[in-house]
Amino acid sequence: MTDQAKKAALFRALHERPEPFLIPNPWDAGTARILAALGFEALATTSSGVASSRGRARATAAEILDNCREIDAATDLPVNADLENGFADDPAAAAAMVVRAAATGAVGASIEDATGNGEQPIYEFGLAVERVRAAAEVAHDLPIPLLLTARAENLLHGFGDLDETIRRLQAFEEAGADVLFAPGLRTAEDIRAVVSSVGKPVNVLMGTADPSLTLERLGELGVRRVSIGGGLSRAALHAFKAAATEMRSGRFDFVAGLPGIGEI
Repeated sequence: MTDQAKKAALFRALHERPEPFLIPNPWDAGTARILAALGFEALATTSSGVASSRGRARATAAEILDNCREIDAATDLPVNADLENGFADDPAAAAAMVVRAAATGAVGASIEDATGNGEQPIYEFGLAVERVRAAAEVAHDLPIPLLLTARAENLLHGFGDLDETIRRLQAFEEAGADVLFAPGLRTAEDIRAVVSSVGKPVNVLMGTADPSLTLERLGELGVRRVSIGGGLSRAALHAFKAAATEMRSGRFDFVAGLPGIGEI
């Protein structure tokens, strides 16, 4: 069995456990190794974290794939690739990104129904479903089948309501998605409603959910996977900006709390 096959088997097994698992989002090899050292069991890339590291609002497809390759090589943990909308509207073209992600070593990938177009932020329902179906067929036909996560992004973009989210997730499940994800869920009640409406594992993004929800509580709600998206990247940049602002004012108190280079 190849290393990628072992990672794929482990990743699938994590979704089959009765309790949820945490899948944090590093943005480079160094942050990936820190997370591995802390005992996390899997990693997910963050397209927003990659974009922020390059000083832009959005990364390119090539940058996303290069980042997947870097993070996969950094540890022995399974990696899920954040592929945004597949960088294409056409279902077959978007599905091709799944193949490219698998070639980087990723054993999971997510495809979303956000268009990247501010005038029409969410794909029409029928097209959104066809995109997931095409991606799922490709993912499952790979020599090492890839676990496909389908993301309903409507809540993040003010498009429809929770009923629309559930409608899309149910259709994505029928189209072959292995994991379902609706960024923008906030309350325990909404999370419970989504989990109870589908039969596949549900990922919850704690970058938008009520931060008082604990992992234990999310498990009680039936959640199987918990991510943070670009949250760790934003936390790091927030700390960086605060320290740089203090330095700009001529003070260096932040240095007193820094870990040693050896620890890092």
